[in-house]
Amino acid sequence: MQPQKNGFNFMLLLPIVGGLVIAGALVCAAGFAIWAFAFYEPGGRAAQASPTPTFEVVRFSDTDTGQSPAEAESAPVEAEPVENEVIEQPEEPAEPVVDQPEAASEEPAPAETENTETVTESSVTPVMNTAPVTMNSPDYSMQVFLYWQEEIADRDLKLVEDAGFTWVKQEFPWREIEPVEKGGFNWEKTDRIMDQIDAHGLKVIARLGVQPPWAGGGFPEVGPPENMQDFADFITAVATRYKGRVDAYQIWNEPNLSREWGNRPPNAAEYTAMLKIAYESIKAVDPYPIIISAGMAPTTRNDDVARPDTYYIQEMYDAGAAPYFDALGAHGPGYASPPETDPAEIAQTPGLANPGDFEAANNVPEELRRVYGFRHVEDVREIMVQNNDADKQVVLLEFGWTIDPRPDSPYKWHAVSPEQQAQYFVRAYEYAKANWQPWIGVMSLIYVADPTWTMQDEQTYWSVVYPTYPELTAAPAYYALKEMPK
Repeated sequence: MQPQKNGFNFMLLLPIVGGLVIAGALVCAAGFAIWAFAFYEPGGRAAQASPTPTFEVVRFSDTDTGQSPAEAESAPVEAEPVENEVIEQPEEPAEPVVDQPEAASEEPAPAETENTETVTESSVTPVMNTAPVTMNSPDYSMQVFLYWQEEIADRDLKLVEDAGFTWVKQEFPWREIEPVEKGGFNWEKTDRIMDQIDAHGLKVIARLGVQPPWAGGGFPEVGPPENMQDFADFITAVATRYKGRVDAYQIWNEPNLSREWGNRPPNAAEYTAMLKIAYESIKAVDPYPIIISAGMAPTTRNDDVARPDTYYIQEMYDAGAAPYFDALGAHGPGYASPPETDPAEIAQTPGLANPGDFEAANNVPEELRRVYGFRHVEDVREIMVQNNDADKQVVLLEFGWTIDPRPDSPYKWHAVSPEQQAQYFVRAYEYAKANWQPWIGVMSLIYVADPTWTMQDEQTYWSVVYPTYPELTAAPAYYALKEMPK
């Protein structure tokens, strides 16, 4: 068949159309390949964009058996009703202690520790104190664990900085710094810690304590050294090396417990002697940092195992402690109650105080049950006033609420929900700002978790950031504190 002379030649169009079809197919194939590479996961489903780990929120369930926070159930843990709750009573009062097992240092020490002084090079220019350090009322701090893992330490300091907090509390463990023999210092980790803290523009409370084996004191238990001059020499070395850089020193931790005092009966006069030698040793080298007395464990026991904080602090004053601290350390866990709750109400309400403390056979005075509330700090403050020491501030070295969901945990009776924990932290700072000025100083919450903890460690559930590095898992409390006006 011949084409018409004056008509359209369709045969000429076929190569053009075919080329366009082939080109279009290639473009579509390329587009699909790009889409598949960016958005498709093996297994046949489109991948969703990963959320920024910084904004991950954790929830726990009552049946949690140790999975990571990221694997925990999404339903929040609601606080159980506590009013008029009937709880099986123990035979004797349980010791309500918030202190966490940091005594053996923050993380396990390496198997071998060099007994040499390590000199490190640093590119950080530290900010040096040239006048006495002061605290705002209140001031904002988180307890951190920076000792063993540098990259996690940097991440955690950035979290503190991003939250608008200006202080951290960090242990400087004697048994890690001078581990093998007297004078055998290893400064490598503390040098790095100080450089990291300075790089993030934060102030630091350095907690001093935890004796090495050569110092005696009941090692491996925590206790005062056999020769207190050894502690003085250690403190002098620390103050000399970090002169002008450490903003405050905490001297020991919870000496009102026998387990923190060489398994011997707590003795306020002995602790006062330690505090005196520490104060004089630091001030002889560096006059500017704030010296803070040890925070005391909240306990209603009054025996050779534990001594109530109010009794112990009064005994410190009786032993002449007043000239040897610049600020009084205190602990203020909230247990089952909101921060504003009157301690008198807590002391009279079963379910708000340790269950065994209401058992008649245990003979716990009502005044001691006031310890189960955040505002028990006011009782500590009153002791300062009665001893004509009201010009000093109180430093809240530990406070918080646990969300511990484990059914067999001894802490579950006062566990709150993650949302309540967030609210209570914010309200605690707000209450202090409204009611405790000017005498409240730094308020250091617990914790940005030690990275060696697991979901089987009770202290994890007090934390606002969980031990899931390299993923970041933070509780609602962290974000509430971040958004809180400072």
